[in-house]
Amino acid sequence: MIAALKPAGGAGLLDDLRWRGLVHQCTDEAIAGRAFAEGSSAYIGFDPTAPSLHIGSLQQILLLRRLQDAGQRPIALIGGGTGMIGDPSGKSAERTLQGLDTIAGHADGIRTQLERFLAFEGPHAARLCNNFDWLSDMSLIAFLRDIGKHFSVNAMVQRDSVRARLQEREHGISYTEFSYMLLQAYDFLILYRDFGCQAQLGGSDQWGNIVSGVDLVRRLVPTRAADETRAGAPALGPPFGLTSPLLTTRSGAKFGKTEQGTIWLDAGRTSPFALYQFCLASDDADVPALLRRLTLLPRDEIEALEARHMAEPSARVGQRALATAVVELCHGQGGVRAAERATTVLFTGDPGDADLGELQEIFADVPSHVVSAADWQAEASALRLLLVGEGRPFASNGEAKRKLQEGAVRLNGQKVTATLNDPVPSESLIDGRAAVIRIGRKQTWLVCVAAPTEEEAG
Repeated sequence: MIAALKPAGGAGLLDDLRWRGLVHQCTDEAIAGRAFAEGSSAYIGFDPTAPSLHIGSLQQILLLRRLQDAGQRPIALIGGGTGMIGDPSGKSAERTLQGLDTIAGHADGIRTQLERFLAFEGPHAARLCNNFDWLSDMSLIAFLRDIGKHFSVNAMVQRDSVRARLQEREHGISYTEFSYMLLQAYDFLILYRDFGCQAQLGGSDQWGNIVSGVDLVRRLVPTRAADETRAGAPALGPPFGLTSPLLTTRSGAKFGKTEQGTIWLDAGRTSPFALYQFCLASDDADVPALLRRLTLLPRDEIEALEARHMAEPSARVGQRALATAVVELCHGQGGVRAAERATTVLFTGDPGDADLGELQEIFADVPSHVVSAADWQAEASALRLLLVGEGRPFASNGEAKRKLQEGAVRLNGQKVTATLNDPVPSESLIDGRAAVIRIGRKQTWLVCVAAPTEEEAG
């Protein structure tokens, strides 16, 4: 069940978006304010380039949710057609083109994710569209004649997304990607004309594409009076576009890109625990903006959290609130409980309270290693097998010895005082096979001894 916020339309909604840092550019704020006050419809597009959306997409998903909670009618557009082309915005090289079946599978995954955030029933029901429905049967000649003639190549090459690629001597830009702007503009035309959608929203890197769409709609569809609309449909004001700043850290890095890879919204690709830890590790300077843009917490609660966060950053109140809110949005309260349980097991509690199966689930996104039963038996269960080698805490015996002497190594919550060649009693391992090894306060590994094969057991 999706819990709604207190509705607030018009200038109130626009003011809230500004306060949250979600307004970067707008083609006409006066039109936007009137449209929001009248309960208009707006859309954001999501190209299915992967089977899951990522944490950076959450800002745009929640923007649709904020509009719905404020009495607007959001449209989520899945780019089943444009996804076959690839948006050049923000890309230094052309995307690898994907097959129709792959894109359709990705679109299904994204559709399922969007249904977690938006209500598709009720008085302000969201609509889900796929531009493959109108792009797949399009006549090239008709498109060039009826749509292409309204675009000036001189103006197109001045758009940031195109100009940046034209300056790339090695990659440049293909005609395929150059045409993406026309297709996105055509999407807005279809949604405005046939679905009563007055606004196109997106990230700041989409400004050129959005402006092109607004211009195309203005050229081809006059503003409609109430008696000119479809039966029962409200009057539709002029089209407008609004962008939000891209989600980045204070250092300028793209939010959600880590050394381990992208942070996904799909629990099968990024576990609730990994998402929780990612948010928990946010830089102090980034927390206020992330609380405003990636949560549905009300303004007064966020301002109170910001005050506590600024007064005592070491308490990490803001990070914990952010992690809890984001995981609950993406994975529900069950995901929060699992992430908090895993955090307790790994960092503040006794790993021995968990069984092997739970530890393996927790460590799905944490460094882990499996020692073969044969090696474990051959080496007389030496501590070195748990600590030294690929996938384990230390690359050399010398480094491991130094940390042992410093008392920095804990095995299943207990400080290790043994030497590298000492055996590890089976009772020291969880279920006789698992060792949670912690180095210092933050570095944690799971090392397991594999169950012996029938041949080894025999």
